[in-house]
Parts: sequence; C-alpha cells; structure tokens
Amino acid sequence: MDILDRIHNVQKLLKEHHIDGWLIYDFHKSNELLYDFLCVPKHAHLTRRFFYWIPAEGQPKQLIHVLDSHVMDHLPGEKLLYMKWHSLRSDLEKILKGAKTVAMEYSPLGMNPYISKVDAGTVELIRELGVEVISSGPFLQHFTCLWSPFQYQTHIEAAKFLEKLIQDGLLQIKMALEEGRHIDEYCLQQWILRQMEKNKFVTEGEPIVAVNGNSGSPHYCPTKESSSPIRKGDFILLDVWCKKDVGGAVFADLTHVAVASQKPSPLQKEIFSIVREAQEAATEFVKMRFANNQVVKGFEVDEVCRRVIQEKGYGEQFIHRTGHNLHIHNHGPGASLDSLEILDERPLLPRTCFTIEPGIYLKEFGVRLEYDVYISEKGEIEITSQPQEKIQCLF
Repeated sequence: MDILDRIHNVQKLLKEHHIDGWLIYDFHKSNELLYDFLCVPKHAHLTRRFFYWIPAEGQPKQLIHVLDSHVMDHLPGEKLLYMKWHSLRSDLEKILKGAKTVAMEYSPLGMNPYISKVDAGTVELIRELGVEVISSGPFLQHFTCLWSPFQYQTHIEAAKFLEKLIQDGLLQIKMALEEGRHIDEYCLQQWILRQMEKNKFVTEGEPIVAVNGNSGSPHYCPTKESSSPIRKGDFILLDVWCKKDVGGAVFADLTHVAVASQKPSPLQKEIFSIVREAQEAATEFVKMRFANNQVVKGFEVDEVCRRVIQEKGYGEQFIHRTGHNLHIHNHGPGASLDSLEILDERPLLPRTCFTIEPGIYLKEFGVRLEYDVYISEKGEIEITSQPQEKIQCLF
C-alpha cells in the first residue's frame, strides 16, 4: 500500500470516528509510527520537530524545519518551513484552523503507555491553540499491526518450528538424564539459540528455561553465572519465541511445561488444569464475540481469563496480563489482553495475532500456557499451534 492509499484509508477512519484530523508528531524518533506509516527511509535523519497533518477532508500538510526540508519530499501535500519556535507555533495554528478535535499518539492519564508517544508539553501546545487532543488509539492499529498474507505465512512457519524446538529441547533433557550427563537451564537455553540460528530464525532477548521454583518467576531467565541444574523429578517450563530471518517476518511465541518424571504431582496437575481452563475460556470468549459480529476489547478477554483463576482461589498468583500483540516485534503495537497492568480498551482486529498465556506462579513452581491466536480477514479464529492439554512427562 503506497502513501496515498494509506492517507485515503486514514481519512475514511477519521470520518467514521468523527475526528477532524490526525496530527503526527516526532522529535528524534520519539514516534516510531511516523517512520513506518509515512514510508520514511531508515537512513532518514530528522534533527528537529516535525508535524504531518492529515485532515478528515482535504490535502495533508507537513511542518518541517528548514534544516530538514528535504527529508520528507516524498510526502503529498503542502510543505511549510519553520526556523524559529514562534513561527512553529503560528504555522501550527494555521494548519489546525477550523479543527476542533485532533488525534495524536496520546493516552488520557497515561492509561496506555504503548500508544503514548507525544510528550505532555506538545499536547499542551496543541490545546492552547484551541483544539481538543484525543487519542489516535481507536484507529491506530489499522496502520501498525495488520498482517499481510506473507506475514501470516512467516508466523505459521515460526510456530511450527517452535513446536518442534520445544519437543527437541525436552528430548535433550531426557537423553542427558538417561545417560547421566549434566544439563542445566543455561545449557539448554544456549542449545535453543543455536537451533534458531542454524534454522535461520531470530529472536529478541533470550528464551526462558526454568525449573522448579525458577518457573514461579514469570520473567526468570538463566545466565552463565546463575543457572539451576535439571534433574530427574524436576518441573520444567520452556518459553520460546522467534521469527524467520527475513524482512517483514512476524513472531510466534509458545510456552510449554513438563516434568522429568513419569507423572506430575497432584498440585501440579491441579494448577495446570486451572490455567488451561482459563486459556480455553479466553479463547472461546473471542470466538463467541466474532461469531456474533461483536467488538471484543483487549481488557475484556483478560477479565474473562482472570475470573477463572480468581474463582479457583489463585487470583493473587496470576500477576501479569493474559496476552500481547504479535508483529515484527515479539511484543507488538496492537491491543494487549490486559485489565491488570493497563485497561486496554483497543479492539482486537481481523488480520492481527496475539498470545493467550495465563499463568499461576507458586513458590515451588509456576505454570504458564501460551499459544498464539490469529483473527482472519473474515473474523475466523485460529489457534496457530497445538494447545497443550496435559503436563508432558519425560519418562
């Protein structure tokens, strides 16, 4: 989609939401959306404040410093150059003349930091010009996280690779224990990273390999200096994420649990069953809403999932959101399944993908189950990997 098509789509959405225009602002790459949406080359260097105004009707206008005057020549619409701060202000007043509501990457009360890219002072400046600043959140996702058919395919390939990688990793544990060889969390983590590189997949950060009490800490990650050995009878959690090493590829993200024994303990089985029930409840809620052509918002899914765990008495042990958007970064810019850390009121959209990963974290061990859910163009819900139905036993 070229820039003219994007602007046309923006104007259509602005009219649907009864917003007079979208004012995109950046200073020293504080708003990465500008670079993606406006097709700005990666080597472009904006050294001063920049505004791009897209009205609901009419031609866009850019306001750019004289030192950067050539950087945005590819953009349609009138170009206004400023040099002094007071001319920036007066030109903004001209651009916004007649507008009553302006969308910016702003979140009221800082409720959603994922879309809060514009500093408070700039918001104050626009308000002082007599314009109400509202959040671009209601329509922003349409331009930041919708997948192309190519991206969907890269996700499926990554998900299949991760499913096999988890099973191969558990086999590494099983063989080492059978042969009496030492294996620890860090050794397996590094083996996983080598497999990703060998198969031309890349990741962000490092995968989680956690045994026993370490799995009770959601963001635990072993290091060379601090890593627990893996022994027979241990509880094991593997959380892995990656994407193909090609431009535009998107992530898959899976979490699986196992025991290095013939059967899990009664408490492990109980916690697993609760987490799995919560995961299923969240998934069915999304399916039901889309089947009935109803909007479903991120926080609503989290509430459904969290209620299951709370009613079982483990609400205080579910200490993170239910899921996050997946895109070219593992934690993408779209709606999160979150009523805990933030109240994410953004809707889940067709052609986006997100994780559903409830967890219960105890002192002895923690269970998190994670798979990825894709919403098709037609609103069909697809779990893109095989759900884990019981704790895997290595012996």
